[in-house]
Amino acid sequence: MSDIAIRVENLTKKFFLGERVGIKTFREAIQDLVTAPFRVWKKNGANGEEKIDTDREIWALKGVSFEVKHGEVLGIIGPNGAGKSTLLKILSRITEPTGGYAEIRGRVGSLLEVGTGFHPELTGRENVYLNGAILGMTKAEIRRKFDDIVSFAGVEKFIDTPVKRYSSGMQVRLAFAVAAHLDPEILIIDEVLAVGDAEFQKRCLGKMNEVARSGRTVLFVSHNMAAVEALCSLVAAFQSGRLTELGDPIRVISEYIKSSSGELKAEVNLSSSPTRSQLGPTFQSIRFRNSRGVFTAEMPCGEDVIIEIAVFAPTPMPNARIAVRFFNSLGQRVLTCHTAYQLNQRLLLNGFTICECRIMDCRLVPGDYSIELQLDDNRSVFHKVSGNIWLRILPKDIYGTGRVIPPNATTWLPDVSWCVTHTGVNSL
Repeated sequence: MSDIAIRVENLTKKFFLGERVGIKTFREAIQDLVTAPFRVWKKNGANGEEKIDTDREIWALKGVSFEVKHGEVLGIIGPNGAGKSTLLKILSRITEPTGGYAEIRGRVGSLLEVGTGFHPELTGRENVYLNGAILGMTKAEIRRKFDDIVSFAGVEKFIDTPVKRYSSGMQVRLAFAVAAHLDPEILIIDEVLAVGDAEFQKRCLGKMNEVARSGRTVLFVSHNMAAVEALCSLVAAFQSGRLTELGDPIRVISEYIKSSSGELKAEVNLSSSPTRSQLGPTFQSIRFRNSRGVFTAEMPCGEDVIIEIAVFAPTPMPNARIAVRFFNSLGQRVLTCHTAYQLNQRLLLNGFTICECRIMDCRLVPGDYSIELQLDDNRSVFHKVSGNIWLRILPKDIYGTGRVIPPNATTWLPDVSWCVTHTGVNSL
C-alpha cells in the first residue's frame, strides 16, 4: 500500500469575472442557444482566431503540485485570495479543477464553512444526523457517537433547539464536532476555528492532534501562525495561486512573514496613518538607534535598543499612555513597553513631544519583529499603528559559548548562570 495520502499534480483552476454559476431557467437556456453563434463569433473574431479575454480571467490555482503522506498534518498559509480555500474545495470534490489532478486515498471529512449542510429550521439533534449522513456516517454510527459529539460541542442544553437560534460560534462548534467524530482518514479544515472561543479552539487543536497521532492525515488552513506551528508537521505557503514554499513549519512560516513584511527602516513616518483620531494627539514618527547613537533597524541580540517616538498633541493631554508592543513571526506578542507600567509619573503631551524608550540588554531571540504603537488615555484610543514598523534582532553569541541560540528555541534569552557540583556519591 502506498504511503501517500494526497497527491496533487499541476493543479489549476480558472474563474471568469462575472460568470454565473448555477442552474439556469428554461428561458435562459433558450436565450443561450439562440445567441451562441454570436458569442462564438465575438469570442473568435472575424478571422476565426480565438481571442482570449485575459482581463476577465482569474487563476485561483496555477500549477500546484505536492504530496502528503499518511499521518502528516499539513498547514496551508497565505494571504486572502491566495487559493487556499479553492484547493480544499477541489480536494473535497466540491469544485472541479480546470487542469491537473488530485489523488486522495482514504475517507475524507471536511469542514470548509460554518454550519455547512445545516438546515436552520431543524434542531441541533436533527442536524447532527443530517450532517453526519452527508459526511458518510451511518445512522448506527451517529447514534453511537451522538453523546460524544454533543458533549464536545458543548451545546447539551440547546440540542433540541432549532439551529437558526444558534450563534455562529455554536454552529461552528457543532459542525466541527460532527466532522471530527467522523473518524476520517483525511480531515480537511478551513479557517473556521476563528469563530469559536479560546477554550473551544484549544479543544479543537487537541482533537486534531489526536487525529494526527492516530495515523490519520490533516489539512489545516489558518491565519493563526502559532496554531499552525504548534499543530503541523509540514507547512505549505501560497501566493497568488502558486505554491511558493513547502517544508519545515518554522522555516516556511518565517519566510512567509518576511515576504509579507515591510521594508526595514530606521525611521518611519506615521503622520499619514489612517488609524487615528483627526482631532486628538497622533504619532508623527518612530526612530530606532543603538547605544552608540547610530540610527538602524538592525540590532544585535543583547544590545540596548533605543526607540524615539515623536507625538503631536494639538491640546494639552495630561493622562496620555503610550504602548510599544513586539510581535514575533508567529504573530505572538513577546514584549510590551508601556508608560503606564514603567514610567513613574503621568505622561503629559502638549504640542510636539519626543518620547524615548530604552530597552536595556534586549535579549529577544534573533528574528524580525513587527512593532505596534498605541496612544490612549485609558478611555479612548487616539492613534494605533501596526503593520509597517519592523525591527530585526541579529544573532550574537551572548553567552560566550561559541553557539548561537536558534530562532525556534525560545522567545527571550535570559541572563543565566549554571553551577555544577560533583559530590563524589555514585547514587542519590
